[in-house]
Amino acid sequence: MSTKSPECWAIDPQVDGLRVETSPGCAITLPFNQFAFAESTIDDKKQRLKIVFATHEILIEGQNLRRIEIAMQKRELACVAKVSTNYQPLVNQGQPVILKIVVTEARSPDKKSSFE
Repeated sequence: MSTKSPECWAIDPQVDGLRVETSPGCAITLPFNQFAFAESTIDDKKQRLKIVFATHEILIEGQNLRRIEIAMQKRELACVAKVSTNYQPLVNQGQPVILKIVVTEARSPDKKSSFE
């Protein structure tokens, strides 16, 4: 059994886009040239990070998401994925933990579709 802490994100300064894994085997990669902004909010111990691209919006819920936000703003964030509930207790204190990811396709202001 591995004692390594599970990773839910990765940094790569050479990457040209963000790979978002919404569930095992289901992912979307968004190019950094379409990145608009990232915004974080904290309320009632729940942290949210919204990452907006020209074609999609990604909403991440979790803990200690600041490092992920900084990596995205530097355009070095290579991938994000939800941590399985089985592995959440193994994550080191202070490390980012992604509990939920929702990707919404921005078709038009009145029509949006979501992927979880």
